[in-house]
Amino acid sequence: MTENSPIISVQNLSIGYEDNVVMENLSFEIEKGDIFIIMGGSGCGKSTLLRTMTGLLPAIDGKILIDGIDVVTASTEKKKNLMTRYGILYQGGALFSSMTLFENVALPLQQHTTYTAKEIQKIVEFKLALVGLAGFEKFYPSEISGGMKKRAGLARALALDPEIVYFDEPSAGLDPVSSKRLDDLILEINKSLRTTIIVVTHELPSIFAIGKNCIFLDNTIKTFSAMGNPKELLKSPPNDRVLAFLTRGVLNEERTK
Repeated sequence: MTENSPIISVQNLSIGYEDNVVMENLSFEIEKGDIFIIMGGSGCGKSTLLRTMTGLLPAIDGKILIDGIDVVTASTEKKKNLMTRYGILYQGGALFSSMTLFENVALPLQQHTTYTAKEIQKIVEFKLALVGLAGFEKFYPSEISGGMKKRAGLARALALDPEIVYFDEPSAGLDPVSSKRLDDLILEINKSLRTTIIVVTHELPSIFAIGKNCIFLDNTIKTFSAMGNPKELLKSPPNDRVLAFLTRGVLNEERTK
């Protein structure tokens, strides 16, 4: 991979479930160090696209290249190796309720590395401190708030020092203050670690606060109808559906008055 090559290249991708095509002919690239937003209305296929990009859901057609390796056709062994290069923060954090925060974050290190117990302890403590949870190592998920669960899930996603982190609706269920803190944390991780970040969301404050580039999934045409910086798309929306989404329909309503 050359310095200017995209870290992820999606080519003519069709996604869905068996015969139900949700989106088709998706082609876009994500540069290293980008914060890339996958946005669109409810039910348009945002999370389906994320699951397909991470190899958790098979593609109907097309390619998803990570540094030239196709996630769609890769062998089980190659997929396993690829999965150590990225982390995923699921909507609810997806923490194991029977494990402490320390044990949750330590799990991928125990499964995928040969670090000693002492080395793992230092890494876990560092990752929890990185997300503002120093001192909460012995807490269980049921003992912390929703925002803290998201941050603990992020610490686990960062455990293996991934090049790429995927976020599935990170602000879902959070109050505005907790959501803002998570946005700030995403920006800090992107800046300090140069981590490439892909975020599935429909939350406008987060889209405008952190997004460098984005695609807008449009379920009326079963593909994306806009791509670029969210703030630039707001200034020059390519169609009324993008305008309605980025303004919550306010400007469209004013136009029809």
